[in-house]
Amino acid sequence: MGNAGQKLWQRAKQVIPGGNMLLSKRAEMFLPEQWPAYFSRAKGCKVWDLDGNEFIDMSIMGIGTNILGYGHPEVDEAVRKTIDAGNMSTLNCPEEVYLAEKLIELHPWADMARLARSGGEANAIAIRIARAATGKDKVAICGYHGWHDWYLAANLGDEKNLAGHLLPGLEPNGVPLNLRGTVFPFAYNNFAELEALVMAHDIGVIKMEVARNHGPQENFLHKVRQLASAHGIVLIFDECTSGFRQTFGGLHKEYGVEPDMAMFGKALGNGYAITATIGRREIMEAAQTTFISSTFWTERIGPTAALKTLEVMERVKAWEQITNVGREITAGWQELAKKHELSIATSGLSALTGFSFVSPNALFYKTLITQEMLGKGYLAGTSVYVCTEHTPDLVAGFFEALDPVFALIKECEQGRDVLGLLKGPVCHAGFKRLN
Repeated sequence: MGNAGQKLWQRAKQVIPGGNMLLSKRAEMFLPEQWPAYFSRAKGCKVWDLDGNEFIDMSIMGIGTNILGYGHPEVDEAVRKTIDAGNMSTLNCPEEVYLAEKLIELHPWADMARLARSGGEANAIAIRIARAATGKDKVAICGYHGWHDWYLAANLGDEKNLAGHLLPGLEPNGVPLNLRGTVFPFAYNNFAELEALVMAHDIGVIKMEVARNHGPQENFLHKVRQLASAHGIVLIFDECTSGFRQTFGGLHKEYGVEPDMAMFGKALGNGYAITATIGRREIMEAAQTTFISSTFWTERIGPTAALKTLEVMERVKAWEQITNVGREITAGWQELAKKHELSIATSGLSALTGFSFVSPNALFYKTLITQEMLGKGYLAGTSVYVCTEHTPDLVAGFFEALDPVFALIKECEQGRDVLGLLKGPVCHAGFKRLN
């Protein structure tokens, strides 16, 4: 196997702080010194590296952006037509109106939408609008909501505040200190903690993921909705990750709880940049009392891709396909663990399934899986973001390849030195400065 990707990665770290634009795609998060790092092309659920090696992506599928697989022909064709017709002009693209209408049609509680191009932007837009609508600064949060100041402000008082919500080790350097005391994290399914925050602080906004690793218990979401309504708090569901994976629209539809605002991203454009913030009219109109505006939110490719992606998803019932395959993958890991007498814990939405070894050596074992599976032609670790291209045959082949790796891990649990099996350093689990 060539190493053109690793050579370029070393070059990248000289000219790009951290090496790339997204922490989750850093080579060290997967397989330090060996990960191919860059792709030359991608199609379906296959990726080719700079040396022309072909891999089946049983990993994070573009960080969950491609429910319909890479390079879906219908979506790409719609985008090509847009390129031929023109992507930018002095006038507005009509597709943004059609997309806003479609998202509102799918979520009858909502009346208006604002579009952007990244999840962090959608989160910042939602917070700005909600604060403008309530006239209050203080926000209670549960989940991961991006990189902006408003969110990282939670770590100003205690850097461990967000450890359970995003990656550990994130320092809020560069975030103004006077934002301290504006954002308060609470744990999922801990209603008492949220209630105490609302009683202790003048909370104007509750922003949360509908579900991340596990679903709601004891009517948690319904209680949150009731609490928000009783105190005039704007309830925001961040569906940038969860949207369109278990239902055709927001995951909240499955639980029968309506927020005041919701954001969608990742899967919405099947790999093209588009995000949306939707909400009730009386809240969304507060956007007009502040300033939210950006040149590239008006380009045409994003909404064009989203409209076609939604059309294809609806036709093939993509959310049902990926949920069913995700359940099979989860069961496959559990069967392998049982066969080799290993202890694992599974988590995540069915279509964003993951597991971890219940062992002090968990990170070593994850690295070993990535190393061994890479040699067999797979991009793999301990999580799979499922797409419609993950066919039953492909999943069966994946587990056939994974079986002997689990056997190796069992040997390590019985005393074999795992370090002796690794050809490089162990993968990172959180944020680390890269030199």
